[in-house]
Amino acid sequence: MKPSNTHAQATPPTEQQGLYAKREKIHPRIVLGFFSRLKALSGIVLLGIYYIFPWIQWEGRQAVLFDLPARQFHIFGLTFWPQDFIYLAFLLILAGITLFFFTSLAGRLWCGFACPQTIWTDAFLWMERLVEGDRPKQLKLEQAPMSVRKFRLKATKHTLWLVFALFTGFTFVGFFVPIRELAVDVMAFNLGDWETFWLLFYAFATYFQSAMFDKDTMIIAYDEKRGDPRKGRKRNVDYKAQGLGDCINCTMCVQVCPTGIDIRDGLQYQCISCSACIDVCDEIMDKMNYPRGLIRYTTENTLNGKPTQVLRPRIFVYGGILLAIFIGICVAISTRSLVQLNVIRDRNSLFIKTDSGLIENVYRLRVMNIDNRPHVYDVTATGIDGLQLVKEREIEVEPGRVMTLSVRLAADPQNLQKRSMTITFQLTALDNPTLTITEEARFLGPIARR
Repeated sequence: MKPSNTHAQATPPTEQQGLYAKREKIHPRIVLGFFSRLKALSGIVLLGIYYIFPWIQWEGRQAVLFDLPARQFHIFGLTFWPQDFIYLAFLLILAGITLFFFTSLAGRLWCGFACPQTIWTDAFLWMERLVEGDRPKQLKLEQAPMSVRKFRLKATKHTLWLVFALFTGFTFVGFFVPIRELAVDVMAFNLGDWETFWLLFYAFATYFQSAMFDKDTMIIAYDEKRGDPRKGRKRNVDYKAQGLGDCINCTMCVQVCPTGIDIRDGLQYQCISCSACIDVCDEIMDKMNYPRGLIRYTTENTLNGKPTQVLRPRIFVYGGILLAIFIGICVAISTRSLVQLNVIRDRNSLFIKTDSGLIENVYRLRVMNIDNRPHVYDVTATGIDGLQLVKEREIEVEPGRVMTLSVRLAADPQNLQKRSMTITFQLTALDNPTLTITEEARFLGPIARR
């Protein structure tokens, strides 16, 4: 008697596993070891360089300052000018080759230990642990219903994140504007338009660095429900009767991939979205008389049978920001002045008291003529009663040229209500009164005694 082969012929149980796991908030567990300590040290050093360097003084000025209006780039004892940009090119080449060298030697050291995304993510995770505790406490807090304590902890965490992001944006601007003066302007709510924009923009980018991708984002994906089970077959075979999917397991999608991944294994960080797998798969589907789109641009929600919301809140937020920046650039270009004025106050002394009893401040004016013909300019200063201006020579600037000259402003101390007062320089072309520009500065002096 032959043994029954019922069990042998029975279909073995299969485990169904979705292509995309349910999105859950990640709470990494704290790990201590040689490499974790090395990574922490790397983060401390790099963040220290970023946040501390702008505050270091070197020979009476900021040690690291990229002074764009003055077209001077100070790095400790070195000063570079625009014509020295060839050295910047060499530095970029050196940085690129260094990256190649260390990647070939030890893999993705940059990504793991020095990438800004990695460093700032670790900083945010550290603040999260500081407020919410380690991983078990964070998981317990996530699963707990909303309460006063949970709201307080979440609000504290996000407040820390926001303050950290704003300080990051402030430091970024401090590499281009003297950071000590910038701090005074921030405290006095006296920031210029561009300083405000870049501070908030960089803070926004830091705070929302991980909020760019969601389930409605378009991705290149393999439709597992339609394609599996995979198996080779002839063109005219009734594959559905055999319980097969549309994928004939030709591996063409793998062969054309420049990074060598198998898109059928799900979304992977190596994917550069070149869409070569889509085209080759569509070719195979055409040859087999199957519908196209086994690999296609789609969304995670669509793959899971859920509706996709294209016009979602973040799209309006990002689109609004993009539109505002575009409009701002267009307005700035269309209304730009053909003359530029930069006022740099002499930082060697606060003020000078003249023999006649007046309080004098010295300024350096940089005038750039971006018109296509020369102009002679007149300069005036207002903001303090009886303010007197003395300049060294006539301001005549050729097309595309920059002229720098020193001017002195003198005021009666009786007209000074504060130690620091706002004044306004106005530069006007004598041959074209519509060609004018104004620039604010600070006048320093003692408080007048009444």
